[in-house]
Amino acid sequence: MAGAHEATQPKELAATFAPGLLQGQSAFVAGGTSGINLEIAAALQRAGARVAVMSRKPDNVASALKHLGEAAMGFAVDVRDFDAAAAAARDAAVAHGPLSIVVSGAAGNFVAPAALMSANAFKTVVDIDLLGTFNVLRAAFDVARKPGCAMINISAPQASLPFAGQAHVCAAKAGVDMLTKVLALEWGPAGIRVNAIVPGPIDGTEGMTRLAPTPEARGVVERSTALRRYGAKEDVAAMAVFLASPAAAYVTGGVFSCDGGQMLTGGGALSPDAFAAALGRKS
Repeated sequence: MAGAHEATQPKELAATFAPGLLQGQSAFVAGGTSGINLEIAAALQRAGARVAVMSRKPDNVASALKHLGEAAMGFAVDVRDFDAAAAAARDAAVAHGPLSIVVSGAAGNFVAPAALMSANAFKTVVDIDLLGTFNVLRAAFDVARKPGCAMINISAPQASLPFAGQAHVCAAKAGVDMLTKVLALEWGPAGIRVNAIVPGPIDGTEGMTRLAPTPEARGVVERSTALRRYGAKEDVAAMAVFLASPAAAYVTGGVFSCDGGQMLTGGGALSPDAFAAALGRKS
């Protein structure tokens, strides 16, 4: 879409949040070397936090550190490996202080009908998204600032809306949302807040490139939002900065949509027939 529905760039975070809002905070961002998560890491850093990022691919870690600068730390670790994730969290806490902001955003996705998906393919996404989220938060718990740590999970609309070709992600992200609530309940007495952000269709992300690879498919996705447009990575980063800040000191156990109102429509335009037609396939 063009004109009135063109994606609008949000204001610079520096103009929205007070300078030094997160000064002295120690942030650990899993999956923080690309896309939305790298933008979150950069936004936390601009707000004054000391940042460490973690990702499975060493090349991605190196690229992220070039973007974030010498002050950041990076770890080439797979979130499915709890011991390695715990070691990374410990090292970050030793270097930057007890973790006061933890973001779990590593995720895997592909489009495939359940009838054509292997059990191993299904398990891989569940292991990255759900087990990986538990691993990151559980590893961080031992070296978190108590009280005062804010943990933020990156979920997805698939947690609540059934999307054709996304059985694996729907199952995994539904688990992430419930894990968010349970850990908020269990860790609240220690002064740890746990929330989740549900990004909708965000421009310039690998996930949306895979899910909507054609102009027709992109149009279907845009029409599934109340605002009739894609969002920007900065939109999600701004919500993460808020949830990590003192302004959200009494906010925990929440699952917050940053989706242009896609949840309000129930993803209505994303029926199997409509999406298959947009991709040029038979339903």
